[in-house]
Amino acid sequence: MLDALFESSRTTKRIISLVYDTIAIVTAFYLAVFLRLGTLNSPFFDKEYIVLPITLAVSLAVFIKLGMYRAILRYMSTPAMLTIVACVCISSIVLALSSFFAGSKLPRSVPVIYLTIALVLIGSPRLLVRSIVMLLSRQGNIRKEPVIVYGAGYTGHQLTLALQGTAYRVAAFVDDKPNLQGNSLANIKIHPPSMLETLVRTHGAYKVLLALGSTPNSRRSQVIKRLEALPVSVQTVPAIPDILSGKARIEHIKDVEIDDLLGRDPVQPNPELLNACITDKVVMVTGAGGSIGSELCRQIIQQAPKVLVLFELNEFSLYTIEQELQQLLCASNHHTKLVSILGSVQKEHRVETIMRSFGVQTVYHAAAYKHVPLVEHNIVEGVRNNLYGTWYCAEAAIRAGVESFVLISTDKAVRPTNIMGASKRMAELALQGLAQRQSGTRFTMVRFGNVLGSSGSVVSLFRQQIKAGGPVTVTHPDIIRYFMTITEAAELVIQAGAMGTGGDVFVLDMGEPVKIVDLAKRMIHLSGLKVRSEKNPNGDISIDYTGLRPGEKLFEELLIGDTVAGTQHPRIMRAEEHSLTWEETKLMLDEMDVACHNYKCDLVQELLTKAPTGYHKGQIEDLVWSQKRRDSAKLRVIN
Repeated sequence: MLDALFESSRTTKRIISLVYDTIAIVTAFYLAVFLRLGTLNSPFFDKEYIVLPITLAVSLAVFIKLGMYRAILRYMSTPAMLTIVACVCISSIVLALSSFFAGSKLPRSVPVIYLTIALVLIGSPRLLVRSIVMLLSRQGNIRKEPVIVYGAGYTGHQLTLALQGTAYRVAAFVDDKPNLQGNSLANIKIHPPSMLETLVRTHGAYKVLLALGSTPNSRRSQVIKRLEALPVSVQTVPAIPDILSGKARIEHIKDVEIDDLLGRDPVQPNPELLNACITDKVVMVTGAGGSIGSELCRQIIQQAPKVLVLFELNEFSLYTIEQELQQLLCASNHHTKLVSILGSVQKEHRVETIMRSFGVQTVYHAAAYKHVPLVEHNIVEGVRNNLYGTWYCAEAAIRAGVESFVLISTDKAVRPTNIMGASKRMAELALQGLAQRQSGTRFTMVRFGNVLGSSGSVVSLFRQQIKAGGPVTVTHPDIIRYFMTITEAAELVIQAGAMGTGGDVFVLDMGEPVKIVDLAKRMIHLSGLKVRSEKNPNGDISIDYTGLRPGEKLFEELLIGDTVAGTQHPRIMRAEEHSLTWEETKLMLDEMDVACHNYKCDLVQELLTKAPTGYHKGQIEDLVWSQKRRDSAKLRVIN
């Protein structure tokens, strides 16, 4: 019956409460009279038909007005109880005043007795319901999964409230602040971090939730490192700014992000650099639907350009980013015009027509094939898109009078061992040559390493493999990579583009390199699992080494030489590197064009080796070229 009552509609519960309070007020009135006079036969009762209805009507009106029926009984708090006391006191005063003005002979002590009885009759059932619910809740909590919350601040308290009614219960709080340790939050004790291992064992907890609010990444990294040794899954609560902005909700618990593991705190951007090439200008992003391109678009929108031209080959990617940006614009006060255009960067005339038609002033060229093995298997198309797509867009920009052209380059362009890196280095040389040929368009190149959250990110792959039960695949035990969040990368690209003077190569500070196998182990540990190996055959997930993929390097570099200069931003450096004259560059481009047209992958590879790219060629992996070679060999055998 209690379950049926608790699950009934709010309207039904309010009607029941209203009927009960009506009976309670009438009962309290007659009991107060009886206790004072010892009888209900008294001269004042000739005015009863006025006093009681007035008291009842005004009391119920006050109860409704003060929100007594809005409180949820099972979650009755101290303010709600104080509201009940205030309402009953007002009811008692109404009884006294109505008796006085009606000329009733009601004793003056009756309203006081009425107050006491009404408090008992109206307040006690509500307290009783709350106690029953709390008792049932405690019994239910025993069956819930215990979790430990790291962080006993505002976020931790809100998380505790959000977890009510879920399959989890907060068993303990942990916090670094000594002034909080030993106290209680939501009737749950706060412990020091040194007690973590004991708490996990005592409560049988398999999950630790990080409620660290806006704690810097460097501090988060220290906390996470402390938790890695424990047999628990570690998850995090969204940051308070994301919750307040509506991007996330407190109960949206998620796996620990890789930027939390890296412990890299962002540097505040320079507003002047962010605005310089964007605000009130016509901006174009090629490859707008890709990982880097889409994040650039999000950052650009925040700087209020006059027009943002989204140029993308993939229809679905273009549609997706357009819809997202439209929502961002609706939520802001900016009046940026979005223009979504399908097309290829290899169609020079179309690109020029677009730039002229909309009066493009700034171009961020993010369109490229970036997946190393895929480009190795598609050499000609990789070179066409990465090198000639860049050259054609640059020539179109010059003729259309574009002010600034920023190329998104890669650390794989430094002493490349793959076609993707070599083609991007050639694209850098082409722009450096064009910068010498003319001065109307300012060309800038920004080089950086792997970004977190990009398509094909190793972090996403590891997470999927861990959820599937493994194995986690790593190409080589010694492979290392630089990592940066995609948001920081886009922010720095925009600022670097504003600092260029013509032909500049900027390098982003990527922080310390990360050993991929160590990253895999950390992600396994933070999932509450153990690595299975020869030393630990009873572990949960094994790490398999698959061997380096075609064109893959053990480590990446950001600089070709040792000459580097600082800039006005602490995480942007200017590289001083060798470049060619435009005549030399044009000659190489023409030779490469012929080789690509004739599908001579061996000649393409040879030309990339002769160019000052630092390319170290390996075996040709192009699928079409290899098939043609096999077919030719078969024909020779037959003949």
